[in-house]
Amino acid sequence: MTTRARSILLIVIAVLALGGAGGYGAWAYAQYQSESRAPSQAAVAASAPAGPVVYFRNVASGQGQGMVATVPVDSSLGPRTITDQACDRIYAAAARRVCLHATPGLANTTDEEIFDAGWNLLRTRTLNGSPSRARLLADGTLASSTVFVAGSGYAGGFSTATEISATDGESFGNLEMYAIDIPGVTLSPAEHNLWGVTFAEDGDTFYATVGSADRTWLVKGSVKARTLTAVRAGVECPSLSPDGTRIAFKYKADPNQPRTRVLAVLDLATGEVTVLAEGRNVDDQAEWLDNTTVLYGLARGVPIGDSDVWSVPADGTGRPTLFIEHAWSPSVERR
Repeated sequence: MTTRARSILLIVIAVLALGGAGGYGAWAYAQYQSESRAPSQAAVAASAPAGPVVYFRNVASGQGQGMVATVPVDSSLGPRTITDQACDRIYAAAARRVCLHATPGLANTTDEEIFDAGWNLLRTRTLNGSPSRARLLADGTLASSTVFVAGSGYAGGFSTATEISATDGESFGNLEMYAIDIPGVTLSPAEHNLWGVTFAEDGDTFYATVGSADRTWLVKGSVKARTLTAVRAGVECPSLSPDGTRIAFKYKADPNQPRTRVLAVLDLATGEVTVLAEGRNVDDQAEWLDNTTVLYGLARGVPIGDSDVWSVPADGTGRPTLFIEHAWSPSVERR
């Protein structure tokens, strides 16, 4: 079920609860059914592409809206292949896919599903919250999922819950319970949130964001030791480069505009930060196309829920380039 379908369903439930069963609920659902049968706004390929692909959430209106789709890495603006799997967040690595999608109904929950390369369901579980971030280790053995939950703190009224698990089932726990080391700062689990996990290739090391009030830190974590160690302040939603040497992230560039985030890249060896040539507000966790280019989603604004995936050089040069139209949650499958 797509995000729009879930919204319509919630409207119908609300209308029924208020006693207005006859009118608006039936009309709204009929409108959705009609729109979902319309031809896709995007060009659709007749068969799956060969070679490296980018997975993403198709947000083009019409048939296939809200479903996972793919395009070739070297022809990203061409026709897309649309699957039958609905996801709000998708990430693909090796022979695994992690899919987060909000469950319909009044409860604020998310289904976390792990699939193999043929979209056979390997496991599923329900998370308390709405979909936010998802990542896989490059070999597909570890998954991380973040959901927004009702609470206080992050985003003024929401908090996050982030968990790492093996894709074959074992959970390594909520990251809020890991031991955290930020020099000069003491935080209880109730005082901080964690989100934006990105994995190193050793199967143990990961990076993430710790946030408390208006402060954020990049932390380096260990799954085995259950520890988090601060690396740098002011970093949000890290994404480790394929060669493991740099982290793309977003940060508040202007204290007078605290809700605006811009993209930058941190060199882990030197600590040097390079601001990327994207001045618009980025509300996404970046994805590396390769070691020279970063991908990210940008909302269109109208209609609500529509967005595009853009690319920008990772060295601060050049300019943003439209990479995939009507798309969200890009994930490069590295074969």
